[in-house]
Amino acid sequence: MSFGDPNNPYGPPPQQPPAAPNYGYPQQGPPQPGVPPQGYGYPQQPAYSAYPGGNAMPQTMPGLLVTARVFLYIISAVQILGGLAWLYVAAFVNDVSDKADELSSSSSDNPFGTIGDGGHMAAGLIVFLALIALGLAALSITLGVKFGKGAQGVRITTVVYGALGGIVGLIMLFAGLDSGLASAVIFPLIWVVFAAIITAAPVVPSGTAWFSRPRY
Repeated sequence: MSFGDPNNPYGPPPQQPPAAPNYGYPQQGPPQPGVPPQGYGYPQQPAYSAYPGGNAMPQTMPGLLVTARVFLYIISAVQILGGLAWLYVAAFVNDVSDKADELSSSSSDNPFGTIGDGGHMAAGLIVFLALIALGLAALSITLGVKFGKGAQGVRITTVVYGALGGIVGLIMLFAGLDSGLASAVIFPLIWVVFAAIITAAPVVPSGTAWFSRPRY
């Protein structure tokens, strides 16, 4: 028996050929100076995509949008108080109309009959205005709540809502300036400022990026 015989059980084991590289996996080259090695067992976190302006997607609500949300809540509180006040006035007018109807029924020549009918119509109109105020309050609260997860629909609705509110505020402001009373100017001026911020917050680049961010 010769040690060179490959069938010799007492000879040295045959040398194994070098292992071929694993296909499908990137080969680790020598470490480069200043480049930290990649950690094993943890996937690399992808960077957040960017919106067309080139900045990274914001992960927290921008400050201007936070301010607009607070203003929406304040406006909703004013609208709720206004709606409740209109309902109270409508109830008062309806009671007065009922009293007028009672007086008109006790005397055939009493002119309060027409006043009572007109009072009921006025009460109905006031109730309608109160329902509009309460409906707008619900819209203000809904938009403020939807700022956290809302998409383009919430953004567009907020812009239109703020613009319409600004127009109404400007009308009240011009009317207050014509009256010459300082108290008739302060509230419309505050309303216009609130409406301007609510309109601008979703339009500026930070607001656009917030509503365009990816949602998982």
